[in-house]
Amino acid sequence: MSTDIPLLPDPESETSSNGRVTLPLTATDESSTPRADALRNRTRLLEAATRLVAEHGASNLTMEGVAQAASVGKGTVFRRFGDRNGLLLALLDHQEKQLQTAFLTGPPPVGPGASAVERLRAFGPAVLRHEDAHRDLYLAAEPAAERRFTVPARRVRLTHVATLLREAGTDGDVELLAHTLLGYLDTALTQYLLDQLEMPSERLESGWQDLVARFVARSSDG
Repeated sequence: MSTDIPLLPDPESETSSNGRVTLPLTATDESSTPRADALRNRTRLLEAATRLVAEHGASNLTMEGVAQAASVGKGTVFRRFGDRNGLLLALLDHQEKQLQTAFLTGPPPVGPGASAVERLRAFGPAVLRHEDAHRDLYLAAEPAAERRFTVPARRVRLTHVATLLREAGTDGDVELLAHTLLGYLDTALTQYLLDQLEMPSERLESGWQDLVARFVARSSDG
């Protein structure tokens, strides 16, 4: 599945003849269709890693621990995921695809079937609740600073929010406005607000609604 929206292309993205950019949902290390046994082995390793994250937290996940939990050699885990960060990204990929399914094809108001403004209003709380449920994993798999804004999963969110802003008739540069809205949903920021400042989650969701209302105030739906 891909999203086809005319945003500024990434140098590594595929650009068609009409200038529109096709963005993958999430990064993948599969250059071809994997064999059935490879898929089974990958699933087995991810299931073991998921159990370990649930029991001990993502920050304590190790390649050795996953190998032991899955009853395989450590080399098998390294061959499958490359390194610990690759393993964390594979775990995060599953969670991100669930979120993407909800806002791309799921029921309204997050998914299609509601107005652009209603979907924007529902998007923020959906992301806040999703990332709060998997915050440990999102923080552990946080990409390096120079890659934070180019990872495919974030670009899908950017494309989605920019599309809704455009459909809502929002004035201004919708791509820059979309970056601003996504900044509000930054996992590290929400962790600070929730844990350090002890803000209730309801306040964060209300803040999102306020931002959306300000951005789409001149739209016909607002």
